[in-house]
Amino acid sequence: MLNIAFIAHDRKKDEMVNFVIAYEHVFVPHKLYSTGTTGTRIMEQTSLSIQRFMSGPLGGDQQIGALVAQNEMDLIIFLRDPLMAQPHEPDIIALLRLCDVQGIPVATNIATAEVLVKAVERGDFGWRELVHKYKPGAAE
Repeated sequence: MLNIAFIAHDRKKDEMVNFVIAYEHVFVPHKLYSTGTTGTRIMEQTSLSIQRFMSGPLGGDQQIGALVAQNEMDLIIFLRDPLMAQPHEPDIIALLRLCDVQGIPVATNIATAEVLVKAVERGDFGWRELVHKYKPGAAE
């Protein structure tokens, strides 16, 4: 089971919902997280259960970032709007930096999201299970 987070800027929320609907069967067995409104919209249109954090500008990006910093997140799908300035841009950059530091795959557009979800579907994320198994403090 993977820990997967969904984040979408306002003008990308419809695209995220449609994407998750298309791949709902892939997401069912995993633990899902999301920022506030994105998670609500996904749950309204699917049968998925999602642990929601605050809205991104109110700290949701940082809450997901805390899980990344602890190496507790396996995949983030973050549909960013590159044509709209975001008031919480420093939080976004910090989250992406943490993903790079921890080696967490992150998709910032629908094309990359599809490639990563196809990898999840094929079982190509086994390496993340090893990360969890051998994490300091993990049960032997």
